[in-house]
Amino acid sequence: MSFWEYLSTRHQQLLADAWQHASAVFQCTLVATVLGVLIGVATYRSEWAGNLATATTATILTIPSLAMIGLLIPLVGLGVPPTVIALTLYGLLPVVRNAIVGLRGVDPALVDAATGIGMSRPMRLLRIELPLAWPPILTGIRIATQMLMGIAAIAAFASGPGLGNEIFRGIASLGSANALNQVLAGTLGIIVLALLFDAAYVLLGRLTIPRGIRV
Repeated sequence: MSFWEYLSTRHQQLLADAWQHASAVFQCTLVATVLGVLIGVATYRSEWAGNLATATTATILTIPSLAMIGLLIPLVGLGVPPTVIALTLYGLLPVVRNAIVGLRGVDPALVDAATGIGMSRPMRLLRIELPLAWPPILTGIRIATQMLMGIAAIAAFASGPGLGNEIFRGIASLGSANALNQVLAGTLGIIVLALLFDAAYVLLGRLTIPRGIRV
């Protein structure tokens, strides 16, 4: 069976796996973004706290994905829970680091001016600092998403959702008629999803970042 014939006969299952893959990555990236920005906000004013946050999330990223999921299985079981926890933890580093860099890069004169007109610290953060730090934060989100696209495939090891199941089935049946087609379909599907997500982030940046800041 050719690759195109395989796609035509399996397109419904492949679309379902692609949807699950994209959904898992999107939701975990969203959670990692919220947590990462909160960590950045809590630590960017202190040099040691910022370094500790960056070092901690970087250490998490050094844990092999198979080992991470394997350690989570006895705690939360198979399927979605270990996938969500692992992907969220892996997505923290780019967001935390870029949030800290972006917030520290805000011009202190602007913050002083906002203070001078009576803005409280939460208001300064929401109306001045975070909007100006948004471009690097968005870059961190893009990097996290691209990372998680590939890591999410490993979730099939724990019976997780996504295109990794197609890849694992192909690897497990190497030598059979459709083994290569399965691996190729899963791999290409992940690449296509990554490109679509990146295009969406480019559009989001154009819509949310003022032209002067982009320049």
